[in-house]
Amino acid sequence: MEVGSAASKSNAKSQRRVGLIYDHRMCKHRTPDDDYHPENPNRITVIWNKLKLAGIPERCVLLNAKEAEDKYICAVHSKKHVNLIRNISSKPYDSKRNVIASKLNSIYFNEGSSEAAYLAAGSVIEVAEKVAKGELDSAFALVRPPGHHAEFDEAMGFCLFNNVAIAATFLLDERPELDINKILIVDWDVHHGNGTQKTFWKDPRVLFFSVHRHEFGCFYPANDDGFYTMVGEGPGAGYNINVPWENGRCGDADYLAVWDHILLPVAKEFKPDIIIISAGFDAAVGDPLGGCRVTPYGYSIMLKKLMDFAQGRIVLALEGGYNLDSIANSALGCMEVLLEDKPISGFSEAYPFESTWRVIQAVRRKLSAFWPTLADELPTKLTNQKAPPHILLLSSESDGEDDEASKIVSADLVAAVEDVVGPLLKLKVEDNHDKLTTASTPWRSELSKSDIWYATFGSNMWKPRFLCYIEGGQVEGMKKSCSGSMDRNPPKDILWKTCPHCLFFGRDFTPTWGPGGVAFLHPQSNSHNKTYMCLYRITLEQFNDVLLQENVPDHDMSSPLFDLNALNSIPNEGSFCVEAVKRGWYHNVVYLGKENDIPILTMTCPLSTIESFKSGEIPLRAPCKEYADTLVRGLVEGNQLSEEEARTYIHEASAKPLYDRRTFGCCDA
Repeated sequence: MEVGSAASKSNAKSQRRVGLIYDHRMCKHRTPDDDYHPENPNRITVIWNKLKLAGIPERCVLLNAKEAEDKYICAVHSKKHVNLIRNISSKPYDSKRNVIASKLNSIYFNEGSSEAAYLAAGSVIEVAEKVAKGELDSAFALVRPPGHHAEFDEAMGFCLFNNVAIAATFLLDERPELDINKILIVDWDVHHGNGTQKTFWKDPRVLFFSVHRHEFGCFYPANDDGFYTMVGEGPGAGYNINVPWENGRCGDADYLAVWDHILLPVAKEFKPDIIIISAGFDAAVGDPLGGCRVTPYGYSIMLKKLMDFAQGRIVLALEGGYNLDSIANSALGCMEVLLEDKPISGFSEAYPFESTWRVIQAVRRKLSAFWPTLADELPTKLTNQKAPPHILLLSSESDGEDDEASKIVSADLVAAVEDVVGPLLKLKVEDNHDKLTTASTPWRSELSKSDIWYATFGSNMWKPRFLCYIEGGQVEGMKKSCSGSMDRNPPKDILWKTCPHCLFFGRDFTPTWGPGGVAFLHPQSNSHNKTYMCLYRITLEQFNDVLLQENVPDHDMSSPLFDLNALNSIPNEGSFCVEAVKRGWYHNVVYLGKENDIPILTMTCPLSTIESFKSGEIPLRAPCKEYADTLVRGLVEGNQLSEEEARTYIHEASAKPLYDRRTFGCCDA
């Protein structure tokens, strides 16, 4: 593609120099057998054709796509991952390409994947550098495959390299002479940008902002990484902002409320030198994966508001978006904003959803310690302006939406998408169980011969709830199902005991129960405590599967999390932190003695997390009604307490401050 300039070709209305990159070679990345997949070459060709029809390229500076150099990609990804993507399209991988893809989360490879991935990353670097230099005012990188899900050592969610993270790191670390010291990354893709978040988790030079459908961890990528409590760590604390939608159908009014009351005030304080947008258009009306309702007008206004910062130096990099009409119209609207050659036309819904105001207020409270501009409560007169609640849908309901937006998508397309990308609509129980069934089995046979007592102190005290971890499924009050264990035999025995450990409740939400705290056990004992525990006699193999489901359900179980060596050493050590699932809340296995010469194990948080609870970094919070009712059922049906006594027991555990030794003497070791 030749480089051309608007100024030299026509009398354009705008003097802004806007860059545009498109290269047909990125269309070579497609499914191996040309089966339908929503992330397909048509996504970029339809946008390019729409822009050409509107005469956009003639008013832009057209740039040549360049493959990224390994050294720049390795600043974000591991050498192992880079080597895999570089070689995956080569002849030696012909026979194993599909097998490798099948072990990854929502990924396919073919003979064109390597070139497309390198071109996508290189193209975003190219436009970012030219905007940073001042050669361009702004730019749009029309690239695929997308990137924001790709993590340090793993391709996932259609993403091979994290294009935006690579470009931002390039500007900060490789081009210091450009004086780009602060970068605002805005991710408006409907899915959380987990890979980008992790790249800059501790980096105060990058303010990462992601607004996404989350549903308490039930929407892809189906974990708690995208919750608003994830604010960064160390020097990066406060520089990670997540706005997690509780439901689908969010549209222009919802997004613009977030812009006005979170993003723009923080951007004004942050004063970015450049803005990079992970411009996924899968929150657009009619998208078969997103289930939201942002219009081209909405995207245009969001972009226009951001142009007030960083002297309008903005780079857009295409991420998701799977309704061809919607992404083409949305991309065209954004290009017209960058060119500033015509007024923005359109209209928006009047008000956000009630849940949107709730999320906005929660985010502002959480981030106010880092950004004083968010400290003030929003006026009731404002938050009372809200859309009717009857049109809210959760991910499990969104498949059958029957409004004007959803009519854009044909029934055939929806069916095809459901077949290919079920994991992106919601976390499927079958997917997690497949991880168990496809795992190698020698360790399972060995661990199935050893029994342990699994001591439960939370919702698992109610036997039907615990059996979800063994047999799969869910009980009343749970928001999602459990995958179950490989060995689905029920416990061999059940008994009750009390232990000298402190029970308390914390965290803002759980994917299983929604908003509210969940039960934790202080890992160190104290004789002043009395916590009721229901013990299930299960195999060590089953315990591994329960440990997986309590923590990181997508972990590969080709090897055990807690093996015989760990079992033999834990009586002396007292506890064992399972590093493989340390992202989970219950990865600390604690030894509680023996019963009938069989070890008693429970799982809770590590001591380091206790300090976070004490400091308020992680909130202490009472459980939601559904969760508390499940605990009550367990205690009552286990003949431990009456219903009134059980509710008092839970209330007292919810009210205990972890730091007050004088009053309770129980929650400090």
